Amino acid sequence: EVQLVESGGGLVQAGGSLRLSCAVSGFSFDEYNIGWFRQAPGKEREGVSAISNSGGATYYADSVKGRFTISRDNAKNTVHLQMNTLKPADTAIYYCAFRPGILDGSTWSDQFYEYRYWGQGTQVTVSS
Repeated sequence: EVQLVESGGGLVQAGGSLRLSCAVSGFSFDEYNIGWFRQAPGKEREGVSAISNSGGATYYADSVKGRFTISRDNAKNTVHLQMNTLKPADTAIYYCAFRPGILDGSTWSDQFYEYRYWGQGTQVTVSS
């Protein structure tokens, strides 16, 4: 059975940090590219970051560059998103998602249909 379990969300003040995790079972973790997406109330879903199946390529939205870091541990079937210097604009529900094939540097963030599996989401709230 395919399972994706997200954790690590919560309420923090601006400037604080959180680390999101997504633990996977039921499919070949190391064969998939991984993205983190978020959706805030009243706004469309947006890509935050992505990492290739090998871990050799990473991508970030301009709004989080220098603050967020994506990483994966294939031995533990887990992907992380370290979020530092959080801002109120980061408030959203965050989702991990898994995509087969090739991770494209131009389209990773908007071709949602290419992501086969999605986590349940974890709430991140940043207060000012």
